[in-house]
Amino acid sequence: MREVAVIGIGDTKFGELWDLSFRDLGMQAGLLAVNDAKLAAEDIDALYVGNMSAGRFIEQEHVAALIADYSGLARDNIPATRIEAAGASGGLAFREGYLAVASGMHDIVVVGGAEKMTDVGDVFANEIQSSAADTQWEVVFGATFPALHAMIARRHMHEFGTTREQIAQVAVKNHKHGALNPKAQFQREIELSTVLKSPQVAEPLGVFDCAPLSDGAAAVVLCSMDKARSYTTKPVRIVASSQASDTLALHARSSITSFKSTQVAAREAFRLARKTPADVQLAEVHDNFTISEILAIEDLGFFPKGQGGKATMDGETMLGGKVAVNTSGGLKARGDPIGATGVAQIVEIVQQLRGEAGRRQVPDALLGLAHNVGGTGATAVVSLLEVA
Repeated sequence: MREVAVIGIGDTKFGELWDLSFRDLGMQAGLLAVNDAKLAAEDIDALYVGNMSAGRFIEQEHVAALIADYSGLARDNIPATRIEAAGASGGLAFREGYLAVASGMHDIVVVGGAEKMTDVGDVFANEIQSSAADTQWEVVFGATFPALHAMIARRHMHEFGTTREQIAQVAVKNHKHGALNPKAQFQREIELSTVLKSPQVAEPLGVFDCAPLSDGAAAVVLCSMDKARSYTTKPVRIVASSQASDTLALHARSSITSFKSTQVAAREAFRLARKTPADVQLAEVHDNFTISEILAIEDLGFFPKGQGGKATMDGETMLGGKVAVNTSGGLKARGDPIGATGVAQIVEIVQQLRGEAGRRQVPDALLGLAHNVGGTGATAVVSLLEVA
C-alpha cells in the first residue's frame, strides 16, 4: 500500500443556502479544492461523492455523474462514484478515495460530499434522517432519530451518573468553537441555561442538543505521497482510515451506551498508524446530538467510559484542553449537511495541521482524528492524519 496525502481542500459555508442549488454547492467546494491543489482537470483520475439522500431531498439520483458533468470532468470520462452510508457517507467516500490511491489504482482523486436539506419541510427532513435507523423495527413504531438518541442519553445518565448539564455543555463548547469559524452555520456563543431551557425534542434532549438541517458541500484532493510535493509544500499524510459496522437497530446490541463500531474502527486505525489516543491533539467527532459527542470521546479512547460528560464540563475538550474536540463547531454549530459532514471534518483537520485555522488554531498540531457515524452507530469511519 502506498502512502497517501491530502493536497487540496475546499468547502462552502454551511446553513440555509436558499440561493444555491445542490449542483452549485458541489461545484463550489470541488473547484476550491482543485484550485488549492493547483491541479488541472486532466490530472484527476476519479471522483468519489458522499451523499445520503439526494433522491428524497431534491428528487435527484445519480449525483456523482451529475457533479462530474457540471464540473467539467465528464468530458474526460473519469469514473465518478456515489457513496452512501447515512451520516457516514462523507467519511466513507474519503476512505474509498484513500484506498483507491493507496492501492495504486489511481494517483489523484477528488473526494466530495454534499447535501441540500432545506428545500423540504422540517417534518419530511426528519423523516428522511430517521431512515438511517431501522425503519422496520424502530421507525415504524414511532422511534424517531432524536428519540433513539434520547434513549441513549437517558441510559448513559442512568449507568454513569452523567448529568443533563454535562450533556448540554457539549453544545455550549461547540457553539464557542463555531463562533470562531467563518463558515459555520451558527457563529455565536450560547449559555448553558439556553440549552437547558430550549424546547424539548425528545426528553432529555432539547432543540440546542440537536444538529440543524443544513445545506453545504466539502471536497478534498488525495494524491500519492511520492507525487504530493509536486503540487503543495504542505501535504498532510493520511496515516490510517478504518471502517466498522454494527447492527442497524439498537435493540439487537448488548449495550446502547457505547458504539462498538466506533471502538473497533478506532482500535484498528490506531493499530495501523502505530499511534494511541494520547498522541492526538485534535479530533472532529460526530456530534449530531450532544450525547453523541460524549459517547464518541469515550469510545475513541480519549476518556474512560462514563467520564465523557465530566471531561466536557471540566473543559478538557475545549481549545487549550487535553484534546481539542470539534474546533470547527462540529455538526452542532458548523452544521450537518449529511453527505458533506465527513469530508468537512477532513477539511478542518487539514486546516489545523497546516496551521491555517485562524482564531481556532490548535498550537503545534501534529496528529488529528476524524470520526464519522452512520445511523445510531451502524457504520463508523475513523481516519488519522498527520503533518507530513
